[in-house]
Amino acid sequence: MDHGSALGNDANDPVLVERVRTLMPQLTAELAGLVAIPSVSETGYPESSRPALLQARDAVAALFEDAGCEKVGSLELPDTAPMVTAEIPAPEGAPTVLMYSHYDVVPVGDRSLWHTPPFEPTERDGAMFGRGAADTKSNIMAHVGALRAWGGRPPVGVKVVIEGMEEVGGGALTTYPPQNPEMFGADVMIIGDMGNVRPGVPTLTVALRGMANVTVEARTLASAKHSGLYGGAAPDALLALIRALATLHDEHGDVAVDGLRREDWPGASNTEEEFRALAEVVDGQPLIGTGNLGSRVWSGPGITVIGIDVPSVDDAVNAVSPYARAKLNLRVHPEQDAGQAQAALMRHLEKQLPFGIRLQVHAGATGNGFAARTSSPAFEAARAAWSAAWGAPTVTIGAGGSIPLVSSLQEAAPEAAILMVGTTDGFANIHAPNERVLLDEFEKATLAEADLLGRLPAAYRGRLR
Repeated sequence: MDHGSALGNDANDPVLVERVRTLMPQLTAELAGLVAIPSVSETGYPESSRPALLQARDAVAALFEDAGCEKVGSLELPDTAPMVTAEIPAPEGAPTVLMYSHYDVVPVGDRSLWHTPPFEPTERDGAMFGRGAADTKSNIMAHVGALRAWGGRPPVGVKVVIEGMEEVGGGALTTYPPQNPEMFGADVMIIGDMGNVRPGVPTLTVALRGMANVTVEARTLASAKHSGLYGGAAPDALLALIRALATLHDEHGDVAVDGLRREDWPGASNTEEEFRALAEVVDGQPLIGTGNLGSRVWSGPGITVIGIDVPSVDDAVNAVSPYARAKLNLRVHPEQDAGQAQAALMRHLEKQLPFGIRLQVHAGATGNGFAARTSSPAFEAARAAWSAAWGAPTVTIGAGGSIPLVSSLQEAAPEAAILMVGTTDGFANIHAPNERVLLDEFEKATLAEADLLGRLPAAYRGRLR
């Protein structure tokens, strides 16, 4: 099956379109089967999480074997859910494409907020609802569908990497690719864990913010003291911590820490109305910060107090606090080293002496971000394929979250073009109740990926060694 020569720059191959359309009932049913597996990952890969994760691993491996892959295997690393691997050899002179996604999901949260049971996939209003439907089991199925659309013999080589620990940091996998680069060598990587900024708008994600955690604490008294007897002179740890935290932002809500990189975002972004709806901002409350939304959440830093140890209001007594602690999550510009950014935040806090009180600052976990090269032949082929599938111009966006394995894969194959794409959209409720994937978006994403496989041989002709 060779339709590569029929692919134009602004249209999908009609044979490929029909093949994907014919495949969709089967792909949708298989997606439902994956969503029904409660493959919630946990840090350390404890025994309690293993049965469902292994069930998902086996189901994914069977799907890729059915789609024409060879050497379907399972990479086992300590305290880490196994990664599904598979291959299809590259035709002579053709590039190799690595397909990435993950089969694990986050916990369901408050089940009372779900309209239907989270692990009973339900179709309604043109969507499939269920935990993992969007994040990111439909992206696994898009990879499978793209291979099936070529009858299991695409005009490129294929390497499959589907992990089972993405939602909890990746485990031992995050350091494995750079140490074993031959296993992950590819010309193009399709990272199936993203999607469109909104339904109907084909989107390529070109940046991921990095992250770093910092803990800051104040310890001022041996024990709590009566506020009537000591308040006003005894050093209050909680007041000191609050005063220090208040220095992290200016009066507009912009981060006020020297050494953190921020730039204007040049691509598409959510409208303020969309952002308010997605963030569920309470009516009458403002957004914080200045500049366009992309600059605030994709190409600029963000500091969030994600935890604080203080006396609870309900159990409070009239006492001066002897101790207070907060954990901060710093989101980092895609091209700034996360360790460097963490050090800048720590320096800022260490300089603070609220009421003369010295704070203790501790470094936590870090993870670098990612910025895609948008001038590669693969990127131009993807832009054309996505525009053709949706019949609309492709836009570029960033993402505030991170995919731990992406920077590791980039380190293993630094010359590879990395394309972050997917089946989901900005309103899919990933990590929230009533997660869903629109079946039309699922079909178009599958078609776009199949089309891309057909465009890549011409895009790389004469460029490979």
